[in-house]
Amino acid sequence: MHDFYADTKSLPTKAMLDSILLAPLGDEQKGEDPTTAQLEARVAELLGKEAAVFMISGTMCNEIAVRVHCNPGDEVICDASCHLLNYECGSPAALSGVVLHPLHGKNGIFSAEDVRSALRPASRYMPVSKMLLVEQTSNLGGGAIWPLETIDAVAKTAKAAGLVTHMDGARLMNAVVKTGISAARYARDFDSVWIDFSKGLGAPCGAVLAGSAEFCEHAWRQKQALGGAMRQSGVLAAPCLYALDHHLEQLILDNTLAASIGERLEDIPGIERVLPVDSNIVIFDVTEDSPPAAEIVDLLKNEDVLLGAFGERRLRAVTCLNVDEASGEKLVHALGKILGK
Repeated sequence: MHDFYADTKSLPTKAMLDSILLAPLGDEQKGEDPTTAQLEARVAELLGKEAAVFMISGTMCNEIAVRVHCNPGDEVICDASCHLLNYECGSPAALSGVVLHPLHGKNGIFSAEDVRSALRPASRYMPVSKMLLVEQTSNLGGGAIWPLETIDAVAKTAKAAGLVTHMDGARLMNAVVKTGISAARYARDFDSVWIDFSKGLGAPCGAVLAGSAEFCEHAWRQKQALGGAMRQSGVLAAPCLYALDHHLEQLILDNTLAASIGERLEDIPGIERVLPVDSNIVIFDVTEDSPPAAEIVDLLKNEDVLLGAFGERRLRAVTCLNVDEASGEKLVHALGKILGK
């Protein structure tokens, strides 16, 4: 199957799995796993932060950041399309008693003025505006990359109002390889930030949350509360280190392939809109006289192609190391066959 459903379905390479066999191990709880410690130190440096904590997933990074930064009744300002709001089981409310204030940006990107408009006045009746969240890149925005000047402006506005800032950097490295702007520069004005290793970087699982040393001490406490240490976590950290050494160039290929697919989809009559393709995500809408998205997904399976339906007439294709140019050709050909008029 040519699997474009999500980059989370990327499979580790044999060389990545082999890295586990050579990884020195110890008890993570006691700070004795050298492979995990190496990964945390490397990601902290990559993101320009004092410290970092290895987590099992990006969702865990987001939820722990919320728990550390916010008190029950606080409010998080975010985009309406963000992962924290749509794909984390309502956990900000369930785990932290926090409410979310969604903004309606363009392709997941909002402005400093949007943030100013969302800020709550000091009032005993209202939630407290406490945290700003930015998702780089914006998943449901079609992998849109936040321009640096926009990130700087929204962070500056939030800081001026006394808010903490958090970056969901699940696909931050896709933005880095596309723009040449360092991860640390993107994350400069954010109190916490994380990157994911189980998407385009191809590791079996894992994400690393970074911030100040004090923030990370609190994050470790929340990690303990939500499940505890992973003990010999080096077996999971080793593939992440391998990814940093060997898979960053793969992200360039993923971005390039997605751009090529997006350009070719523009020529298929049954497709009426393709969101701008900034990174490794292609989101497109089909015309009213085309089959619904769910039916298209089923028809594509018969052509050995997997896509995701994200609405009645919206579909998403995501590139990663498991698909190549031949897969892209197969996807475009199959969609042309189904939608061509």
